[in-house]
Amino acid sequence: MKYLIENIIQQLEEVQKGKLWIGSTFNGKLNQVDENSVFLRPIENLHSVAEIISHLTLWRKETILKIQTRKGSKTDDCEENWLTNDKLEIVGWDNIKSEYDRTLSELIDLLKSKDDEFLNGLYYDTDFKGNYKYGFVINGMLHHDIYHLGQLGIIIKYLKENNKC
Repeated sequence: MKYLIENIIQQLEEVQKGKLWIGSTFNGKLNQVDENSVFLRPIENLHSVAEIISHLTLWRKETILKIQTRKGSKTDDCEENWLTNDKLEIVGWDNIKSEYDRTLSELIDLLKSKDDEFLNGLYYDTDFKGNYKYGFVINGMLHHDIYHLGQLGIIIKYLKENNKC
């Protein structure tokens, strides 16, 4: 049976580009910024759009690795978790956004090859230092995306108020 997997895939896709009750999606938010404003921190304590997207991509790659190998490799303390804007500007917005989109497609393709029983399988989580069900990380990815979608809304609101996008 694939009911749960298909539901997770649908949610991942809707958060990116669907029609959500909350009214915001990643595509909707990212279409409001240009390649210059994505590297700006509107106020000191907020990340930039590029930092958020890079962060999400890292954890999506980590989830893909966990699915493929049953073990992760990153922790919250790793440098790649929050790359600086200086480093991200070198990579460029087009590459950052392209990698973000590519990893979403890769994750969805991996999930399409699984059934609901997969969610009960175990992997080793290097950050939490223990064995967890795949459902934990897969649902966690969805929660993580939604959490940062809200942050993007705040960041973009500040950028607009300051006429920076």
